[in-house]
Amino acid sequence: MLKKLVILLALAVSPALAGETFIGDDGLHKTDWMRDTFRDMAEDMEEANAEGKRFMVIIEQRGCIYCTKMHEQVFPDPEIKAMIEENYFVVQINMFGDIEVTDFDGETLSEKDMISKWNIVFTPTMMFFDDKLPPEGSTAAQAAVMTMPGAFGKFTTLSMFQYILERGNEGDEHFQKYVARIIAERNDN
Repeated sequence: MLKKLVILLALAVSPALAGETFIGDDGLHKTDWMRDTFRDMAEDMEEANAEGKRFMVIIEQRGCIYCTKMHEQVFPDPEIKAMIEENYFVVQINMFGDIEVTDFDGETLSEKDMISKWNIVFTPTMMFFDDKLPPEGSTAAQAAVMTMPGAFGKFTTLSMFQYILERGNEGDEHFQKYVARIIAERNDN
């Protein structure tokens, strides 16, 4: 009985343990599928690979209404949440933060300076990476196989995650055509 009470108390105190989204001290949404790392892009990619997952960086900012939309309406969808948890190694970067980030090219800058280097101007932005380290001297902006700027609905977001897993970015079918094909296939059934 005491063990159950301790677990229930822990869940009530910590939304992250309960699998819920909460706002961290930095004002950003936090989920149990985000990784707390040293924000070294090469190390994070290697860790993702070791787990058999695709590496993804999500860039957000305090007070972002579009980030809130994603965390309240899109990411909690059971199919999307499961897709992320099972297949992606996600690192969050604060668009205006001061924590150091080490790029693939070895340069270390604050989050806000790295975001400027990568020319990211909108939140949320999701950057997806291949499972092999980029050529020496490459930046994360150059190494990203796909970048999804903005808040999208459940279908488009799930489609992007699936497209990356299927390595659609390596083929001839553009993401927009992939989405159109998926819609047409659903309509045919």
